[in-house]
Amino acid sequence: MDNPFSIDGKLILVTGASSGIGKSIAVECSKAGATLIITGRDSDRLSQTFQVLSGGGHIVVSADISSDDDLQKLAEAVPKIDGVVHAAGIINPKPFQFIDRKELEKVMNTNFFGPVLLTNEILRKKKINKNSSVVFVSSVSGVLCSFFGGTSYSASKGALNGIIKGMALDLAPKKIRVNAIIPGMVDTGFFQGTSISEQDLEEDRRRYPLGRYGKPEEVAYAAIFLLSDASAWTTGTNLLVDGGFTLI
Repeated sequence: MDNPFSIDGKLILVTGASSGIGKSIAVECSKAGATLIITGRDSDRLSQTFQVLSGGGHIVVSADISSDDDLQKLAEAVPKIDGVVHAAGIINPKPFQFIDRKELEKVMNTNFFGPVLLTNEILRKKKINKNSSVVFVSSVSGVLCSFFGGTSYSASKGALNGIIKGMALDLAPKKIRVNAIIPGMVDTGFFQGTSISEQDLEEDRRRYPLGRYGKPEEVAYAAIFLLSDASAWTTGTNLLVDGGFTLI
């Protein structure tokens, strides 16, 4: 019997694959039989991701999707694909009264404009096959809630979820699905080096009904579902993966 949850043989582009959720998505997709095109800003860490991928035939393209030049380079390098997962993202916690245009543009360029315009460019070049799936890794922040100092990050994710709805409608005639995963906090070391202390994080963990933050691979499994034919009738939706956080 065919397995509708399989992504065996699919060619998948993963952005932000040099670390965190993006790396886990690339690794788990390769374990599930997909061939990967991985991209990210840090070529050294991207190479480390490449080394742990299962199977063969994978492609590495070092690029910063917040850069117009790199975005064009990446779009040129990508062959025809069966799916894309946008996992690239940055965060710079800062109270609203201290942010400025430069701060907003930095976050929006990576979290919103980069993935949206890359998808647009790949579509223009006719490099997304029919019955493909576009998956954005968004967040509960900016969609269902926010956090102290998360103004710019929440704005970028809120904008992302808004455009996904329109993209899903516009691309439905092409049989291309567009969805988002909206995770709660995932334990990736995302806040290391920021003003958020370990004590703050531990207190936050206790707010989750399941008693912990998510694991990167748990987001990866959601991405695999949305890339697979099992979700063939799912488009324009948000798949909530948050350990029950937004129930409270």
